[in-house]
Amino acid sequence: MVIKALKTHFFNSLKNIHDEQEIESFFFILTEYLHNLKRVDVALNPNFELSEDDVKKWNAILSELQQEKPIQYITGEAWFYGLQFEVNENTLIPRPETEELVEWILNSPITKHPSPINILDIGTGTGCIPISLKANLPEVNVSAIDVSEKALEVAKRNAVSNKVEINFIQTNILEVEDLNQYFDIIVSNPPYVRNLEKEEIKKNVLDYEPHLALFVEDTDALLFYRKIAQLALKNLTPNGLLFFEINQYLGKETVELLENMGFKNIELKKDIYGNDRMVKSTR
Repeated sequence: MVIKALKTHFFNSLKNIHDEQEIESFFFILTEYLHNLKRVDVALNPNFELSEDDVKKWNAILSELQQEKPIQYITGEAWFYGLQFEVNENTLIPRPETEELVEWILNSPITKHPSPINILDIGTGTGCIPISLKANLPEVNVSAIDVSEKALEVAKRNAVSNKVEINFIQTNILEVEDLNQYFDIIVSNPPYVRNLEKEEIKKNVLDYEPHLALFVEDTDALLFYRKIAQLALKNLTPNGLLFFEINQYLGKETVELLENMGFKNIELKKDIYGNDRMVKSTR
């Protein structure tokens, strides 16, 4: 089979599940992943011949895409803030909204401080937040916490592949009473999707991404925010910053939680899709 014919077969196999733009994106991700062919190479070589084994690989992947398995879990990689990250079923797939959170942190005046500052990421997953921060602020000291040993194994490999040093710690943040160190910035993208919102979640997320990193009980949706904010009151330096990625439906409630706990200069920010997505506050 030549690649031009494969492309037609690929589109026809997925057109009732994914939109055309998505399918096109998948196709060219896979041509590069499987054959090291970029979009321009495919255009210039429409009769590129695929072996029988190649066709078997494509059909196996097609079957997974038809089951709505995320392309990132198929290739085992995702891009975030210009860096490549390993992903698997133990980690959430990094998202563009979280890139906005990283950008917000990088643009904060505190990161321009002449002496090295200390940053902590809580619930690190792939390590995309701390690794991106360290890659862009090589002079800072960065630590990251996760409850999942398997997620931390991925994060550690991502730190090595992106040539940065991060202090990784395995612990359940809900059981921590003191971080035993002061930080200038604490950031977290904790679990925040309520069970009542599951019907809004797409199959590719609900069936494949780790629920431990996604969901909280309806009765206490701000559980992680409250706990992390309590620790921030103890372990942020004076005028230190607390950054959260948040549930788009709970922006007002998250701001009120921080106000009631005594945080100052609270700012609620929308993401590129117009949803309440990030909060910054000062100790």
